[in-house]
Amino acid sequence: MHIADDGRVAPELTHHHAFLGADHARNERRTLIVVGVTLVTMVVEIVAGWAYGSMALTADGWHMATHAGAIGLAALAYRFAARHAADPAYAFGAGKVGDLAGFASAIVLGLVALAIGWESFARLADPQPVAYAEATVVAVIGLAVNVGCALLLGHGAGHSHHGHGHDHGHRHAHDHDHDHHGHDHDHHDHNLRGAYLHVLADALTSALAIGGLLVGWRSGWSWIDPAIGVVGAAVIGWWSVSLARDTARVLVDATPDAELGGRIRGRLEIGDARVTDLHLWRVGPGHMAVIASVATHEPLEPATCKARLAGLAGLSHVTIEVNRCAGET
Repeated sequence: MHIADDGRVAPELTHHHAFLGADHARNERRTLIVVGVTLVTMVVEIVAGWAYGSMALTADGWHMATHAGAIGLAALAYRFAARHAADPAYAFGAGKVGDLAGFASAIVLGLVALAIGWESFARLADPQPVAYAEATVVAVIGLAVNVGCALLLGHGAGHSHHGHGHDHGHRHAHDHDHDHHGHDHDHHDHNLRGAYLHVLADALTSALAIGGLLVGWRSGWSWIDPAIGVVGAAVIGWWSVSLARDTARVLVDATPDAELGGRIRGRLEIGDARVTDLHLWRVGPGHMAVIASVATHEPLEPATCKARLAGLAGLSHVTIEVNRCAGET
């Protein structure tokens, strides 16, 4: 018997919605370390860029500022998601908090890109003297810091995620079986990976700043430094659009994997069974949910349909509804 006389439900019928990635706490600590290091380097680069007249160095500093904010949001998202993992107020858990933080940081990135681009074009129209030697030293330090942070975050950015399983035999069957194989992008912690890509973008901008300073120093072309600032603004703007697009797709529950949706439909449509409604969306790092309605003339249990989906990567929450065709008993 699954339900006791006192109304308590058997443990095998209960489940939670803690759709968090593997190494959740460790990834939070990594992001906090990177935030601290990035903030210190950011202050040094902005102050040095202003003192030495380097727009490229200043742009790199502000670029690091936006990434410090984005990575800080990632750390807060980890903390929030962990604290609210079992909160019933969140129907499918708090696994998408990281994507919300990423979308907010994308907006900030776009605004900063516009500001840096505006200032860089102003410097192109009215070039300022640059202390190339001092500015280059600071930019090299910034690049070294970015590479170190990238190595720290990159070590865990591609890890897959753990899941949990329950077997339900009632008419609306729920499944929490999680497979550790399949498409890599479904198993990445997008929160950590977003922070990692922010640091990589920082490293690229630092390298551009160094290149611009060296060329300007050797050739005497005063316009090259603000020109590199324009390139840096373009990089930040491109990252802003890319991050906003990727996180927005998760936030609006866009289908994350059309191929997987086709495989789900193919496994369910056996015999005369036909899928009449199918919803597939991401509920957390490495976790996807699916709701499917199946129509059939023959007797068919939801548990049977659920078993047909066993082994598909990333399906952490499955709900199956079976409807007998009109006139069938």
